Amino acid sequence: RSTCASEGGPLDPLQVTGAALGALFVVLAIREIAWCWPVGIANALLFFVVYWQARLYGAAVLQLVYLAMSVYGWYEWRRGGRGHGRLAVSRTPRAWGAGLALAAVAATVVFGLFLKHRTDAALPFADAATTSASLAAQWMATRKWLENWVVWMGVNVANVAICVSQDLLPMAALYAFFLVLAFFGLRAWRRSLATSSPA
Repeated sequence: RSTCASEGGPLDPLQVTGAALGALFVVLAIREIAWCWPVGIANALLFFVVYWQARLYGAAVLQLVYLAMSVYGWYEWRRGGRGHGRLAVSRTPRAWGAGLALAAVAATVVFGLFLKHRTDAALPFADAATTSASLAAQWMATRKWLENWVVWMGVNVANVAICVSQDLLPMAALYAFFLVLAFFGLRAWRRSLATSSPA
């Protein structure tokens, strides 16, 4: 999730623990287990520290938003479905999809300019783009919209490139792993959608 991590070594305990929690979050989400969201809260707290130390401020702030979204997602997955029951996988409404795409583009420009001129961010526009797209994808995940996995695939491809450019090869490998998980998530949620949709 989010942008690549810190300048510390590959055995940095915060990175290792955060990466493990991030992977656990995705695995639980693939299986539609609502406990992914408390795991996401812990992941966000750890990675906030990691990203702030790496001067990736967009990614750091994103973790605080993830925390709030994780609380919301936990409620929605358990009580946001029909009759306040379990939420089912569905397609992203077209209006929401278009709105999220436009908002992500606008946020990338505005936030990228802010990071470039007001901070010492290492990669201001790449940081802003992955931040904006990650926010959109996470919101989609809280609603169990299938296409969130497609957005995560794009985010993870970008994260691999960012990490390689910063010589953070262990984190690049981690996001390559997340890319594979996103593929499996898309496939699993497609099956779930097919079984829950009326014939």
